[in-house]
Amino acid sequence: MLRVKSLHTEYAGANGQVVKAAQDVSFEVPDGELFTLLGPSGCGKTTTLRSIAGLERPRTGDIEVGGRVVFSAANGIFVAPNRRNFGMVFQSYAIWPHMNVFKNVAFPLEVRKPRPSKKEIETKVMRVLAAVQLAELADRDATKLSGGQQQRLALARALVMEPQLLLLDEPLSNLDAKLREKMRFELKRIQRELGLTTVYVTHDQGEALALSHEIAVMSDGRVVQIGSPRDIYERPRNKFVADFVGNTNFIGGTIISAAAGNGRCRVSTALGEINVQCMEDLAKGASVVVSVRPEDVELSETPPAPAEDDNLCSGTVNAKVFLGDYLDFQVKVGESVLLARVHPSLRTPTGDPIHVRMRAEKCVAIAEAGRLSN
Repeated sequence: MLRVKSLHTEYAGANGQVVKAAQDVSFEVPDGELFTLLGPSGCGKTTTLRSIAGLERPRTGDIEVGGRVVFSAANGIFVAPNRRNFGMVFQSYAIWPHMNVFKNVAFPLEVRKPRPSKKEIETKVMRVLAAVQLAELADRDATKLSGGQQQRLALARALVMEPQLLLLDEPLSNLDAKLREKMRFELKRIQRELGLTTVYVTHDQGEALALSHEIAVMSDGRVVQIGSPRDIYERPRNKFVADFVGNTNFIGGTIISAAAGNGRCRVSTALGEINVQCMEDLAKGASVVVSVRPEDVELSETPPAPAEDDNLCSGTVNAKVFLGDYLDFQVKVGESVLLARVHPSLRTPTGDPIHVRMRAEKCVAIAEAGRLSN
């Protein structure tokens, strides 16, 4: 298990000011799981990863892997990067162009002390090349590989050392959209099959949701929420998380009845009074913002059958965009505009009336004081 506790990392900025890149960062990664640090540029995710790798020296905190402390500011412990037995793949794959595929992967073993035998090196290299599906390309020049193959080659080179921990820093960002999507499946397969404890850094929300067992969303050097991909997406704890991870509608309002045993609240909004899910104890009169994902704004041309806790209203189709496997509708309800994502079979023309249903469990109330700006 990887344990990161109370990590603070800072450095001098361009004008001499102190940049607090990571502030009180704490999390745990169980053995064999993939944990993602997700956030916008400059949020501290790469600094945190580099601190784990030993490429940055934090000001305070502790890092422990498998019961071995590799960094402790309080106890003066700092294990050098080459002695941590971690594998790392960077955004730039750093493939050696003068070597073929086999030699690229074998090189870390050939410079290792003590150096394994030639037979051991060949066995280890071919085993990891098979895992990343490059065994048949062992003799090919590295420069003649496609982008996806180079990404897998960089991964194989990290795996051949049999690392205790695998660190991935935006490894798919240089690939085109279709190849990036394909490589998500490849990475997920390799990580699961080999049981690698992995920390993954990305700003791509889809990547994080697709790959991770757990996600830590970061903003301004701090972890603002940790949870499973479903928790992060469906139950955001603050406005920053709701806004950064996917698209959402924000509806301002005031609590008019506090949460019951089922976690429901009733909120007065510009759409009228609606039933919502409260993620924390919220008192009557508290100002909130309600997050509703576009796919949870259900549209129909006929009035839907009412059900307990459902929020029903009517509006007008303000605009719509065809995106192949779905349609984005903008629906004007009073002075508010809701974004809805629906099946392309709904063909209601712009300007026509439309009925809206939002289920209470899909409407998440976030305390106004809990908002974080990007």
